[in-house]
Amino acid sequence: MAVRDKNIWILLVFLLSGLVIGGLLGELAARVNGLWWLSYGESFGLESPIYLNLSVITITFGLMFRINIASIIGMAIAIFIYRKI
Repeated sequence: MAVRDKNIWILLVFLLSGLVIGGLLGELAARVNGLWWLSYGESFGLESPIYLNLSVITITFGLMFRINIASIIGMAIAIFIYRKI
């Protein structure tokens, strides 16, 4: 049996798409009475951005993650689809 080579970049694309689509669906589900639990989650990251002024250029760093139940389900579905490919 030949082992198929699976590219790590394809896995990352699947995971990010599952994360984004699941996050969007979770935010939409917050407005539905029976599906509010899909939007339950946590935010973490930098509350205020970090500024680096080099007098020639100013760089702003900032990163915030908002993970909810729907995005975790989306990532699990993405891993399942990746394994089936």
